[in-house]
Amino acid sequence: MKIASFNINGVNGRLPVLLRWLAEAEPDAVCLQELKAPDEKFPIDAIREAGYGAIWHGQKSWNGVAILARGTDPLETRRGLPGDDDHQSRYLEAAVKGVLIGCLYLPNGNPAPGPKFDYKLRWLERFANHAAELMATGAPVVLAGDYNVIPTEMDVYEPERWVDDALFRPEVREAFHHLLNTGWSDAIRSLQPEATLYTFWDYLRNAWGRDAGLRLDHLLLSPNLAPRLLAAGVDRDVRGWEKASDHAPAWIEITDAEAGTKRTATRSSKRRPKE
Repeated sequence: MKIASFNINGVNGRLPVLLRWLAEAEPDAVCLQELKAPDEKFPIDAIREAGYGAIWHGQKSWNGVAILARGTDPLETRRGLPGDDDHQSRYLEAAVKGVLIGCLYLPNGNPAPGPKFDYKLRWLERFANHAAELMATGAPVVLAGDYNVIPTEMDVYEPERWVDDALFRPEVREAFHHLLNTGWSDAIRSLQPEATLYTFWDYLRNAWGRDAGLRLDHLLLSPNLAPRLLAAGVDRDVRGWEKASDHAPAWIEITDAEAGTKRTATRSSKRRPKE
């Protein structure tokens, strides 16, 4: 089973990119962030034509999350975090093929310090509390999305330029590592601990051409799902497509719970991260 996370940065404006990537990568489940579209503008007809069911929580401006599932409809289990009454569409949860998938778009938090940064920290705390509740259920869970967190210096080009940014502030990094210390596994890092892998390149200053990137998009696995991890990576070439998002899809591949086998090699090896 292949599960991916993709900050699409405007689902309608980037729809050709999304559809091309779905056709080439053939993920079984996809978490999308930053839809920038209200519910009624979500392109469900085009997504269904591509062979995917979907649930979504749209919002105009910078927010909006969706979960797609190939050949089926995701079974929605939660919309918004517990205690989240600010009406921002940042969290969606569904069951897909025996795995509980949480799709999140964590607040950016800039400028820091300030009210937006305080909101980011509060959101992270609510998210950590809910993650603990999910882990306690014993279900296989993946928490996938744009965390707007640079976990370590390895995950950023020229880290000295980001020391005051909300994505790299010590409080944010500590909160992310606290999640890992409670038992969640950073899928990409667990398989590629030394690789230089980015998932985001700014549109400014030729960041893509210089590979001046950040790793902001993460897939965290519960302890009972982590042993099923087979592969993980980033489809970085998608960032170079025409009218691409500033993010590239990050993905994992896990064994099937019943069969204990992975997808066929022709599908699972289509893309591998460039190191």
